[in-house]
Amino acid sequence: MKRIAVVTTGGTIAMAEDDQTHSVKPKGETALLSIQPILSRYAAVEMDPFADLPSPHMTPEWMYRVAKRVRSHLSRSEIDGVVVTHGTDTLEETAYYLDLTIPGDKPVIVTGAMRSQNELGADGPLNLVNAVRTATHPGAQRKGTLVVFNDEIHAARWVTKTHTSNVATFRSPTGGLVGTITKKDVIFHRFFQRERHYPLLPPVEPITLIKAAAGTDDLFIRASLEQGAKGIVLEALGQGNLPPAMLPGLKQALKQEVPVVLVSRCYNGYVEDTYGYEGGGAQLLDWGLIFSNGLNGQKARIHLMAALHASRNPADLQTYFKQSLHGQR
Repeated sequence: MKRIAVVTTGGTIAMAEDDQTHSVKPKGETALLSIQPILSRYAAVEMDPFADLPSPHMTPEWMYRVAKRVRSHLSRSEIDGVVVTHGTDTLEETAYYLDLTIPGDKPVIVTGAMRSQNELGADGPLNLVNAVRTATHPGAQRKGTLVVFNDEIHAARWVTKTHTSNVATFRSPTGGLVGTITKKDVIFHRFFQRERHYPLLPPVEPITLIKAAAGTDDLFIRASLEQGAKGIVLEALGQGNLPPAMLPGLKQALKQEVPVVLVSRCYNGYVEDTYGYEGGGAQLLDWGLIFSNGLNGQKARIHLMAALHASRNPADLQTYFKQSLHGQR
């Protein structure tokens, strides 16, 4: 029987609804112990109560700590894989950070819950059981970090939370799901290459995420620079276009050699140098913005945090983000 380490970090999967106030609150380190007898049917499970954080309390510094903990388990010869339980609001960001910073062939699976333990239809126990099942499956090896939720397997780089409360919240709009879990089997539908890996170092430099909308000016860009941002991710309109009022602050960022990554605020499609008007993609590419495809804004921010530990050269960074689209190392 394979041995799987389960690193718990908190989230709804480790919470319960209070009978008097009806608010959902953390239960503490022992919250998931009741599920362990069921997990033991599929693997020798070692529970590691590492943190008890609501999802909005997760930070890049905490992601770094979680990654270090996961790598320490994976370095043990007797451990065959690691499952991380996590709150769903920022689950996709932590999963992607793990994907970018943890090398090796052993599976890393991230899961959580949309309903707390004592709610009707609580999904946490089943998600955790399925995550452990997936971690023991040979098909999960060499695939980097995966997200298991609602009987589905998703690649960390593509998955995103799409609904505030539905148990089927996690979807992969760009790449599609990579596997399905049935009562009797774990089935992988496709092969994909892993991301490149970056050094696992503390993400100490602030990276700002700014979303464009009709009439947006450069206020947030200038404020980010004043606060010492070392990188900026812009969620642009359509195929990668910005309102003209954002351009003065953008020029200032580029003059200060602050890397600026451009993604679309759309779920699907690509940013390209299609439009040649002021603020259009052609102008932005000519200015030296880093075009990112296949990642949403929050993941592009995580990617830039990790990538800056490898290089600060704009050409290198553009290569890294281009490789991310194609899954190259």
